Amino acid sequence: MRFEEPILLYGAGREALSTRAFLKARQPDLKVFVTVDSGDADIPDTEVIAPADLIAAIRAHRFGHIVKSPGVSRYKDVFDIARDAGIPVTSNLNLWGAAYRVGRTVIAITGTKGKSTTATLVHLMLTKSGIDAGLAGNVGLAPLDIADQHPVVIFELSSYQTADMSFLPDIAAVTNLYPEHVDWHGSLERYYRDKLHLIDREGGFPIALGAAAKGNARVAMAVRDHRRLIRDLTPEETAAIDKAAAGSRLKGAHNLDNAHLAACIALAAGATLEGVVHGIAAFIPLPHRLEEHQFGGTLFVNDSISTTPEATKAALAAYKGYRLALIGGGHEREQDYGELAGLLAGYGVTTVACLPVTGMRLAAATHIAAPHITVLPALDLEAAMHALHQHRDDFDALILSPGAPSYNQFKNFEARGLRFVELAQAIFG
Repeated sequence: MRFEEPILLYGAGREALSTRAFLKARQPDLKVFVTVDSGDADIPDTEVIAPADLIAAIRAHRFGHIVKSPGVSRYKDVFDIARDAGIPVTSNLNLWGAAYRVGRTVIAITGTKGKSTTATLVHLMLTKSGIDAGLAGNVGLAPLDIADQHPVVIFELSSYQTADMSFLPDIAAVTNLYPEHVDWHGSLERYYRDKLHLIDREGGFPIALGAAAKGNARVAMAVRDHRRLIRDLTPEETAAIDKAAAGSRLKGAHNLDNAHLAACIALAAGATLEGVVHGIAAFIPLPHRLEEHQFGGTLFVNDSISTTPEATKAALAAYKGYRLALIGGGHEREQDYGELAGLLAGYGVTTVACLPVTGMRLAAATHIAAPHITVLPALDLEAAMHALHQHRDDFDALILSPGAPSYNQFKNFEARGLRFVELAQAIFG
């Protein structure tokens, strides 16, 4: 692979840095530009193009390719202008496919929730079986950073990445499918289509489905032919996995489903049942996902990675028997909280602190579905924590599981989770 014209990096995050390093190693003298919609375009050895100058730069053909970061929507008008000008738009993932796909076994995992845990488990199960496998995508390394280090590569992929993925996997998996990322995709139908582009293609590669995906009509249509589905676990395999999960750090019924799906994938890729069991035992929960802390006699659960109501339901279900306080709400992505509100009392929730902007809908739905639950509207996370402290005798555990992204008040879910833990220690410790 060689580029004859300059490259534009659209975005300046982890994948853009990875792409710049890849290009530098292959073509040290290649001219590289960078542009961002907001923030700093801090990429070494690049020339910045201001957003206001981008369309003129496209029409002047100052570069021959655009490498788009995942967080930048492919449906922005500027990419249509680029394509009309004959400038292809690609990604870090697709560059990996062009450079390194041949000769490697690719396992690609997507889904609205559970994909990070499932991909991590598959990686552990394979390595514990003696298979040289690497983990990349949204967990592990950026695709181009993993390069050709391993004969087997597990990719954990968001809908941003599956939307235009140009190469086929050897094994694909879908954990589940719920509404999400409408702002990036432009519509819910487009989100479903882009997510399922991973499997809704010719090629005949085998597909594994999570428990929730199996009952989804859209997923069934994307599978096309049920003969592509990987076999279910045997009763003996299921029993061994259930026993291993019960003694592991996997928490909640949703994580048991993730373990079952991961085992199906790993066994299909050549893992042994012993390796699968050892992989479950070695699992360490991902940061900001059901991450537990104790301060002042109260359990605090940082589940900041929760960006959908379905993820919040899974988090609450994992703490059966506790009196729970929930912090919910965040960036607007047209989330529907009606069903969640109706389930709160059954999960043991006594108190809900609601954050802008979607928390207002959660508050209204909770008032209707469970008027006995204390609802605390708050302007920000710190105000929510102080308000909850005034009600600290009403709950045993406090869960930050917002069911919404963080972008209206934080840079990302990591920053939100870290701030939650800081506030918990400062206010309750």
